[in-house]
Amino acid sequence: MALIDLVQKELTAAMKAKEELRLSALRLLKTALHNRKIEKGAGLDDPESMAVVKSLVKQRREAAEEFRKGNRPDRAAQEEKEIGILEKYLPAAVSEDAVRQAIEEALQETGAATPKDVGKVMKAVMGRLAGQNVDGKQVNELVRQRLSG
Repeated sequence: MALIDLVQKELTAAMKAKEELRLSALRLLKTALHNRKIEKGAGLDDPESMAVVKSLVKQRREAAEEFRKGNRPDRAAQEEKEIGILEKYLPAAVSEDAVRQAIEEALQETGAATPKDVGKVMKAVMGRLAGQNVDGKQVNELVRQRLSG
C-alpha cells in the first residue's frame, strides 16, 4: 500500500477517534505528500515518500529546539509528540555502529585524512546509507570527530 493511502486510512481513523494531535500531524503529512506528488507530476515511490516524512520530522525537531530556546516548553512538547507520530512512518533508524562502519569504509574509499575532506566523506557515507533512516546531522558530527581525532 502506498504511504499516502495508508495516511488517508489512518487520517479517517483519527477523525473517528477524535484524536486532534494525530489528526493534525496526519493532515500535515498528507498535504506534504500530495504537494510533492504534484511537484513531481507523477506518483511517489517509497524512497521519495520517506524523504518527505524525514523532512517533516526534521522541521519539527528544529521547531521544538527553537521553542525551547524561546522558553515555550509547551509548544516544544507538542512538536515532539508530532515527531513521534510521524516517525511511525519511517523505517527503524540506522544504529550509530552502522554509521561508524559506513564512515570507516568511506574513509578507506576516499582516502580522506583531514577535516577539509568532510564533504567527500559525507557524500560517500550518505550514498552508502541511502534509503535508510539516518540523521545527516549525526553523520556529519561523527565524520568531523573521526577526521579531527
